Amino acid sequence: MTDTILIVDDDPVQRRLLEAALVKKGHTVIKAENGEQALEQINGSNAASIKAVILDLIMPGISGMDVMEALQNSQNSLPVIVQTAQGGIETVVNAMRLGAFDFVVKPVAPERIQAAIAKALKLEITKTTIVKTRKRTKSNFSFKDIVTTNVNMGTVLRIGEKASKSQIPVLIEGESGVGKELIAKAIQGSGDRADKPFITVNCGALPENLVESLLFGHEKGSFTGASDKHIGKFEEANGGTLFLDEVGELPLDLQVKLLRAIQEGEIDPVGAKRPIKVDIRIISATNRNLSEEVAAGRFRQDLFYRLSVLPIVIPPLRNRNEDIPALVYHFVKKISVEENRKDICAVNPKLMQMLKSHDWPGNIRELENAIFRAIVLCDNDELSPNDFPQIVSQMPNFDLKNEFEGAVPHAATEYAATQHEVSMQTPDEEKFLAPELLENDAEQISDIAQIFEDKIPATGLFGMVNLVSKEGQIRNLDEIEAEAIRFAIDIYNGRMSEIARRLGIGRSTLYRKLKEYGLENINDDSNDSNDVYTSI
Repeated sequence: MTDTILIVDDDPVQRRLLEAALVKKGHTVIKAENGEQALEQINGSNAASIKAVILDLIMPGISGMDVMEALQNSQNSLPVIVQTAQGGIETVVNAMRLGAFDFVVKPVAPERIQAAIAKALKLEITKTTIVKTRKRTKSNFSFKDIVTTNVNMGTVLRIGEKASKSQIPVLIEGESGVGKELIAKAIQGSGDRADKPFITVNCGALPENLVESLLFGHEKGSFTGASDKHIGKFEEANGGTLFLDEVGELPLDLQVKLLRAIQEGEIDPVGAKRPIKVDIRIISATNRNLSEEVAAGRFRQDLFYRLSVLPIVIPPLRNRNEDIPALVYHFVKKISVEENRKDICAVNPKLMQMLKSHDWPGNIRELENAIFRAIVLCDNDELSPNDFPQIVSQMPNFDLKNEFEGAVPHAATEYAATQHEVSMQTPDEEKFLAPELLENDAEQISDIAQIFEDKIPATGLFGMVNLVSKEGQIRNLDEIEAEAIRFAIDIYNGRMSEIARRLGIGRSTLYRKLKEYGLENINDDSNDSNDVYTSI
């Protein structure tokens, strides 16, 4: 795609010369005879395509200086190369003050104007890259990134989304490892402070003698060892969000200063002569029951009320084990890429049943670490119970054979029944999970559950199409398509109309592909003689 350059000059000969020089370098040219036409082009339908402007300063009516002033007022950042026959210092200075990128004196050599345009376009590309990078930076973690199918977690996410639209103080409660910081990041990433700092403070890990300095900062020489001025976490988070993790661990004397900082919106750095105003949103989290801590005198009641204006309680993983399959596949995808183990593409169903039966005292953090360890230990392309020795050792009474018998149909039925209620599923997880069920009727769910009972023990795949070959290379599209058609024939008992409809192709196309992939002799026990395909 060529870059479009706008040439603005009242001299037709000059316009033709410039056009010839630019076209020779592969650029597209738009021409304007005066300042009025130039502004129409810049603000009209061609605006998005124009990448640079060559502008004559001396023109009747709206001059080049007027055009540049209009561009500056509209905050249009197009690079402008100014050309004029009057090359005085004052003219150059005025043009540069109005934002000119370069200045050339007529008559200008083609090589000079081509070089100026090349530099201007390079600048434009750099600016565009910076804008895109800023946009990517602003696309923060949000509630859509949280993996869950649990009803109670759905309520947590809905409350969190509402909290993100205001500045209400939020207290997130839950056991260690349940994802309290993820909820805090989602609240920040979904609100007006999304592109502002998100500063995390683990209150339980702060050295007792340095807590005040780390939170509020200190001045140089304010105490022994303070050789430099230090900015505290409150000041670092100014304009953004301060996440106080394990806030119940703060000593009582610091709780008083924290309360004042939150109430007054200002902090007192150690050794400072005057307080510093800060604008921050406070989100706190705890694995303790702060109400009991208040009753026991270990946490200030007034601070508790200030922090817990909107409490959010995250259930432990053992109370939402329907999330485990989605979390497993999410972590497998993420960690296998990070560890360069893209060949791992399946999870043994016996393993999934075992993982769902474990209590997970360390919650999601423990599950992620277990999968990380398993991916490192795994010797083939499928995770199995052998890759989770620590989990197996914690479940001495778990009989893989007995637990697994009859469990797969239940798992498939459960999955099918819940997919229509899931609102926070991400596209990446859907690729790993069981085949999409488009109709939520009990008969179809039962049929597919039975097929899973027959298929899963042999394949170890939850209806997944393996995109990677045993050699670790991406498989041919024809092989993947043939496998999908073969799987659809099994699922829908050879009913060609239904298979074609589900695959989104016509029956004639389906028959052609069956013949093309050598599937025309597949037989089926179905009694639907009008639709079952046996041979061509």
